[in-house]
Amino acid sequence: MTSRITCQVRDGAPITVVRLAGALDVTTMRQVYAVLDRSLAGQPDALVVDLAELAVRDQLALSVFAAAARRATDWPVVPMVLSAPHPEVAAALAGSTACRLVPVRRTRAEATRVAVAWAVPRLRVRLEPVATACRRARELVADACARWNLPEAVGPASVVLSELVGNVVRHAGTPMQVTVTLRRPWLHLTVLDGSRAAAQPGEADQRDEGGRGLLLVRQLAERWGSAPAGDGKAVWATLPAN
Repeated sequence: MTSRITCQVRDGAPITVVRLAGALDVTTMRQVYAVLDRSLAGQPDALVVDLAELAVRDQLALSVFAAAARRATDWPVVPMVLSAPHPEVAAALAGSTACRLVPVRRTRAEATRVAVAWAVPRLRVRLEPVATACRRARELVADACARWNLPEAVGPASVVLSELVGNVVRHAGTPMQVTVTLRRPWLHLTVLDGSRAAAQPGEADQRDEGGRGLLLVRQLAERWGSAPAGDGKAVWATLPAN
């Protein structure tokens, strides 16, 4: 028997809602993950997944929600809440080891309230691939750290974000979206550009024209990475928020 599932996405400010209807199994979970991934990549303040019309045919497929929540931890840093499951689906979620850390609420209204409460502060700016982009990125970090009272994070975060932006200017050459997000205990820095080429650190003796490279990002950041995003990629880094 062929499983069918539909995924309706409602992009609203500040919450995006994904409504799932049909049967979830190891086949349809791929479609669900793709939709959740695209919705998270839009960087809403939070994501609510409505399970009111979802049936679960294979409990292993519930791991799709844990996988999406883990995907959002470092980037795009979007809280995700599951809502309104039928009692049998709620029981399956409660019994799933993989989903223990994914919050579930009985109604969509309750899930939305929780999602709004958990929404993280962000500052964003759109930049062109020009020489002044790095300076504008440093200004964004300074503004964010001043608003959130993170004086010790200004220096390292400015260096890291400036390098991520400079990498786009030098190599991707596309417009970019730069985001600074606070989700304690971490400060998250992200640059979205229009190039699919993954960012790679150089060798120890390779430096760009500023004497800094992605090696410096790797040294200063607690974690960093590159992930596909739409028609381009996101390069992100996390630093202690202190």
